[in-house]
Amino acid sequence: MTAIKNIIFDFGGVIADLNRDNAVRAFRSMGMENAEEILDQYHQKGIFLQIEDGRITPEEFCAELGKLCHRTITFEEAKAGWLAFFADVPQYRLDYLFELKKRYKLYILSNTNPFVMSWVRSNEFTAAGKPLDHYVDKIYTSYELKTTKPDREIFDHLIKDADIDPAEILFVDDGAANIKMGKEIGFHTFQPENGEDWRLKFEAVLKG
Repeated sequence: MTAIKNIIFDFGGVIADLNRDNAVRAFRSMGMENAEEILDQYHQKGIFLQIEDGRITPEEFCAELGKLCHRTITFEEAKAGWLAFFADVPQYRLDYLFELKKRYKLYILSNTNPFVMSWVRSNEFTAAGKPLDHYVDKIYTSYELKTTKPDREIFDHLIKDADIDPAEILFVDDGAANIKMGKEIGFHTFQPENGEDWRLKFEAVLKG
């Protein structure tokens, strides 16, 4: 087994615990009647996909969401809806990342958007007052790269930009389609379940 030197983590469902039902309720309370049909835990649809793959701006998203809700939607309202996806970001996981960072190069690869990242990359992210950037070496986001997992393109961009060998990568994601693509590329993979304390299983994978 080739030695693992780099670890790529998903954000939602791995670092942060997700609760899709909370997000559905939040967007429905804004007036979005079809929130149940559009919102997905792994891959979005409609304007929710378009903001995650960078096809529309936050301003355009708010305007289109406003049409669905039949009223004006502000950036902060849209942000609150998106943040309702996240049930918890356990500090123990972030502390664990910080320890791993001493031994490995750590990357985040996330299907996400400017609303979520305005929180994740701020000092409001955790009670410790540190943004996610503090705990990893680099964050790669779908909206900035204009493509989403499990598209091969987003993985290829990270590999090239970070100048790393796929055989030396452990890819951690809760989405089956994303893990499947990771295996096809040649990553070592680990698929935890949303909400679990995955550290012991993860250490076993690291040790091979």
